[in-house]
Formats: sequence, structure tokens, C-alpha cells
Amino acid sequence: MPALADAHLDQIFRTARTRNGWKTDPIPDGLLREVYDLAALGPTAANSSPARFVFCTTAEAKEKLAALSSGSNAVKIRQAPATVIIGYDLDFPEMLPRLFPHAPKMKDAIKDPQMIETMAFRNSSLQGAYLIIAARSLGLDCGPMSGFNNAAVDEAFFAGTNVKSNFICSLGYGNDDGLFERLPRLSFEEACQVL
Repeated sequence: MPALADAHLDQIFRTARTRNGWKTDPIPDGLLREVYDLAALGPTAANSSPARFVFCTTAEAKEKLAALSSGSNAVKIRQAPATVIIGYDLDFPEMLPRLFPHAPKMKDAIKDPQMIETMAFRNSSLQGAYLIIAARSLGLDCGPMSGFNNAAVDEAFFAGTNVKSNFICSLGYGNDDGLFERLPRLSFEEACQVL
């Protein structure tokens, strides 16, 4: 396949910014579904797909989440048209016979709680990153955050399940309120080796 055009790479990476301020334009539910449908195509170990997503779009849901966040995150959650909770399901092995059918005994091989936790957290983090790329690809801005009370969010949004929260990400059409200058990144030489 050919490389994406510079304009597309700019939209997804180079000029895309973490947004702190939001326009009031709502996000249609159909667009949220499109974001998920794209993100779901990203690879995970054994196609495990442990991420679970809660899109908080109503004033009530956003307020519930905002009350459990820290610092200035509450304001961002209230203002954004949507904030998604990216969680991970510790019961994901139960889905493996369907999601990874060519290895029907894979479910039985994943029993160790530490392995389950590590695999679920790692792969839900990947899926959350795919969600950000999918959202940007479809013209949305993103504001990922980790400043919230995980235990309280789990109780408020995932009670009665084996799902734990990983991080949250506001979605919508950003404005420049509170926008930082582009922060530095490590150079290739600082972060990479080619062996």
C-alpha cells in the first residue's frame, strides 16, 4: 500500500493536539459507532480484544464521571461532547473461543490471574490508542487523561462486572482554550536502537 498523504498524517499525528477546550457541537451516536468499528480492527494478542468502552455523552453521565476526576479534568469532561472510559475486562478469556477460533483451547491456557491482568491491561491500552487514531481519522479531536479515581469509576460504571478502568479520553471538536505549545519528544537516537 502507498504511504498516507502528508495531510492525513498531519491530521492523525503531526498537527493533532491533545485538547483541553471543546466546542459544543454534539457527536452523533453513529459517529461514535464508526470510531469503535475502526478501533476494533487494530491487533491485540490472540485477538483478545479486552477493552470495554463507556461513552459518557449525557449531562448526567458526564457529571458522574467528572465528580470522580482530579484537578482540571472535571471541567474538560463536562465541556466535551463525549468522554469515553477505556476499561479492560478480566473475563476476556471467555470470549476467546469466538474471537480466536483456530485455537479453541486458548481460553484454558490463560488461567493465571497475573497473566490475565497483564494481558488485559496491555491490550486495552493498545485499543485505547487505536480509538484515538480512529477518532482523529474521522475528524474528531481527543483529550486523553489518567487523572481520576479508578476504584470509584469502576464502582460507578462497571459494578457487577470484572471490568476495570484503564484511562479516559474526551472526544469532540476542540478549541484552543488551554492548548499548550507542542511539547518536545525524544529523538530517534534517544529512544531507539536498530540492532
